[in-house]
Amino acid sequence: MKIITISGLDGSGKSTQIGLFKNYLESQDKKVFYFHAIQFGLVSKLSQKNKSENTKSVTEANFFQIILRRMFLMIDLMRFKKLLKKLEKEGFDYLISDRYFYDSIVNIKYLAKSEKKMPCENFIVKPDLSIYLNADPEIIMQRERKPDQGIDYLKKKKELYDNFASVGPPAGGLKIIDGNRNKEEIFEEIKKSI
Repeated sequence: MKIITISGLDGSGKSTQIGLFKNYLESQDKKVFYFHAIQFGLVSKLSQKNKSENTKSVTEANFFQIILRRMFLMIDLMRFKKLLKKLEKEGFDYLISDRYFYDSIVNIKYLAKSEKKMPCENFIVKPDLSIYLNADPEIIMQRERKPDQGIDYLKKKKELYDNFASVGPPAGGLKIIDGNRNKEEIFEEIKKSI
């Protein structure tokens, strides 16, 4: 089973590209599993129980909350390995991820205001292809669906993603794709990368 992931800023077009890619693979008679590391995560599951529909995304956390996120991420990585075994037994050809654990790492680094490497980074399962959809915050904020966090948040997160992508995660590097183009051009480049 191949693992293909797309990471990047909120509003960069990840979900659009994953949708196009999923449809493309299924048209080739491939069995595809959609995965979203943030939704899969224990932090998200716990926060959804306490979240009203109008609550904004998390942009700040205290020391204790950051430590909990790191601990839950380690648990999520173990849960993910179990999921992979199950999917392989069920005959899936692809797991495609709209966000991956790299996004979780960047989120924690943003909240911690630190780019220091975390031990859990070494336990991330290496995808067959990891894409960083690199889009400019100014362009994202002009799109129809704007992220609720605002431009300053996007600019800081872009710095973190750019650094993470250029250094390369411990589990392997990220292929950088220009996310400022139209969705068809981006999709063609993703298809060529497979």
